[in-house]
Amino acid sequence: MLVITGVMGYVLFQIMPALIILPAVIFLFTLYFFRDPFRKIPDGDNLILSPADGTIIEIADVHEDTFIREPSVKVAIFLSVFNVHINRAPCDGKVTLLDYRKGKFLVASEPEASRQNERNSIGITTGHSLKILVRQIAGIIAQRIVCGLEMNQQVKKGERIGMIKFGSRTEIFIPKNKIERLEVKVNDKVKGGETVLGVIKQ
Repeated sequence: MLVITGVMGYVLFQIMPALIILPAVIFLFTLYFFRDPFRKIPDGDNLILSPADGTIIEIADVHEDTFIREPSVKVAIFLSVFNVHINRAPCDGKVTLLDYRKGKFLVASEPEASRQNERNSIGITTGHSLKILVRQIAGIIAQRIVCGLEMNQQVKKGERIGMIKFGSRTEIFIPKNKIERLEVKVNDKVKGGETVLGVIKQ
């Protein structure tokens, strides 16, 4: 990226010196976008953490039929280009589903994006056989989903599990009968690996 913006800056400077500001802005924004700040992971085996930074745009009762296969609560988080885009594990457990599907690149804040956009589903099974599903969804700008996980890999809550580049949507599904209470509501701002979304029954 440094080489590309350097070449761009040189070319633009030859055309008009004032234009050199453009590649500098692009380079600084890219550094800002790919930032990975420290997060203090809350203690508690019964906590489900936010898998992403952003704004909660939907909380709904659904029947999740990809992995959990029972009535669940879906929490959808919209990530603008200004949010940290690192995705994090919401709980401890083993990766028991990885399901990548191609699709469209609709605006990630729209409800249709959940069903039609390119997406990657990550199923995590805890030591108590609780199934949690995290879904990375690409947006109109974000057209690359990154996930470095492998099947049967053990993850810790708050651990980095991937990212979606340049504006996107992340959803989490929790079995409805396992939730003691939700700690968030629509329009709340959340931080991946730090904000508690809900408490699980013990």
